[in-house]
Amino acid sequence: MRLFVGVVPPSAALDDLDAACAPFRLARDDLRWTGRELWHLTLAFLGEVSEERLTRLAPWLQRAAERNRAFTLRVAGGGAFSNPARANVLWSGFGGDRQALAELASTVAAAARRAGVAPPDAYREFTPHLTLARCRAPADVRPIVGVLDAYQGPGWAVEEIYLIRSTLSRAPRYETLETWKLGPAA
Repeated sequence: MRLFVGVVPPSAALDDLDAACAPFRLARDDLRWTGRELWHLTLAFLGEVSEERLTRLAPWLQRAAERNRAFTLRVAGGGAFSNPARANVLWSGFGGDRQALAELASTVAAAARRAGVAPPDAYREFTPHLTLARCRAPADVRPIVGVLDAYQGPGWAVEEIYLIRSTLSRAPRYETLETWKLGPAA
């Protein structure tokens, strides 16, 4: 099964971001907009994981969660991969305690490696983002990124991590397999 570990913003944060993106969706039908039910922050993409490795992975992820303290985030700003002038992916970033976020992502990736589930993209620098749209062909999204740069959504407490199964199809689906609480805020 195809898995990732992530953080899911609460409904209030998603509602605010959804309202901020509504004008862009109407104006840019050349982009494949991601449904809000798929909006998340990936801490570690794990790729294909067997049932046997999943059994080993769960206790390691629980320990990783317990070793990190709850912290505050907000959806903020915008960007594009590989760049806004020729984008393949349009995204929004995150503000708040980015140091705690980076530490959580590092701890989760280390837990996955210890369980024998090395993240296939472990060599990449962690770029916290929430995918808003994918581009059918490289697209110029500079005007959208320019507006999103000023976006600051409501803050919320990150208190748990999610192990999510991703089913790829014409309409991708995500299923939460397990959640683990972070340690109490410092």
